[in-house]
Amino acid sequence: MKAMLEWSPTELSAAIHARKVAPSEVMAAWLAQVEAINPAVNALVSLRDPDALMAEARALDDVQPHGWLHGIPFGVKDLVATKGVRTTWGSPLFADHVPVRDDLVAARLRASGAVIAGKTNVPEWGQGSHSFNPVFGVTRNPYDLSRGAGGSSGGAAAALATRMAWVADGSDMMGSLRNPAAFCNVYGFRPTWGLVPQDAEGDSYLSTLSTEGPMGRSVEDVARLLLVLAGENPEVPFPRAVPDLALDRDLRGCRIGWLGDWGGAYAMEPGILDLCEAALRQMEAMGAVVEPLAPPFPAEKLWSSWVTLRAMLNAGGKRALAEDPAKRAQTKPETIWEIEQGLSLSAQSVYEASVIRSRWHAHAARLFDRYDALVLPSAQVWPFPVDWRWPEEIAGRKMDTYHRWMEVVIPASLIGLPALSVPVGFSDRGLPMGMQVIGRSGGDMGVLGIGQAWHRATEWPQRRPPPLVQATASR
Repeated sequence: MKAMLEWSPTELSAAIHARKVAPSEVMAAWLAQVEAINPAVNALVSLRDPDALMAEARALDDVQPHGWLHGIPFGVKDLVATKGVRTTWGSPLFADHVPVRDDLVAARLRASGAVIAGKTNVPEWGQGSHSFNPVFGVTRNPYDLSRGAGGSSGGAAAALATRMAWVADGSDMMGSLRNPAAFCNVYGFRPTWGLVPQDAEGDSYLSTLSTEGPMGRSVEDVARLLLVLAGENPEVPFPRAVPDLALDRDLRGCRIGWLGDWGGAYAMEPGILDLCEAALRQMEAMGAVVEPLAPPFPAEKLWSSWVTLRAMLNAGGKRALAEDPAKRAQTKPETIWEIEQGLSLSAQSVYEASVIRSRWHAHAARLFDRYDALVLPSAQVWPFPVDWRWPEEIAGRKMDTYHRWMEVVIPASLIGLPALSVPVGFSDRGLPMGMQVIGRSGGDMGVLGIGQAWHRATEWPQRRPPPLVQATASR
């Protein structure tokens, strides 16, 4: 049973479809792992009753398998509404909320055969890259339980690392797929904006900063889940064609632009750039051509555009949380700050922010005439103590907002580029780190192909699982 936990979802799916493994056997192995691991990590929340899950799995044993995820237990991110399964957004205002219908992501997972077994933990309202909230508490890093797992897909990343998930969904506005992947030694992919469509709720024309996406312990897993999640939703604008699954490539002749710390604009804790540069040297040995780049656009303009547009969207979607005194008292201060920043904006400032965004998009497009990928670290800090709200200082530089320490993810997020966080190794203290591989708009399979070549050469998630996993495997 324990070997099953190490299988890729593709291997597990093939075994289920060939009737070599029954969904009830998969569920039993998963429940045992959750019981052994989750109390220490707190990655999975709102878990369904084990007896009910076993009964659902047994009912699938004799059903003709359908869908890639048929019979596989799945924890859905707690920012996604799941019919009949508690969904809280990490907010005490929704601590007992049970949706009556699925959001699009959950519906597509179910259609692919997944058994929705619970949720993965998040920061309250998904804001801040540290997965703690007043409903469920904090998700801990599987490589060091005194540290956080990142966020907002921190529960998903920690579940993957600890073999409590074969594959996972996440979402990413400000690095929420990439930062926790880096912190937990797994892969997190932010697809080209629009490839995974939004739900038809609220604004769907201006809200083009955040996207759903896949996470996994291999790039093939990530790509296959992407194809489950992707595809047009005719109720929302800006559809994207779904690419074919095409991962096989090597790195010979692949042109990579290394952006480092953006000419010193992004403060970095010691050792992060060194680890990324060592990974790039390994890519060079695999045939890639790596060229250091000067900052291609003013970092402060990117930041100004980002915080303006983000605040505008937060104020538009969450204004009621600040204006209702009872709701305000139960809402995290970072969310209230975002709303108040947005309410203070003028139409002219939003327009100017959009112009900056537009100019960066045009400039980045020209960069991809020269490079197959641009590379940045996935995070500016190593996984930090769980009792911090956020890192207030990096390498002696004070952070002026609750999210400034994540600024390195902004170049891709602001203009919706595909970006894959790949594991690149560990610090001297055994803390994981990752590196963003960023591609041109629509170039998702090109980015994933680079990641696939990297994974085949390194297999970091398989080669160095967390101590908790090693301990349970030896029992």
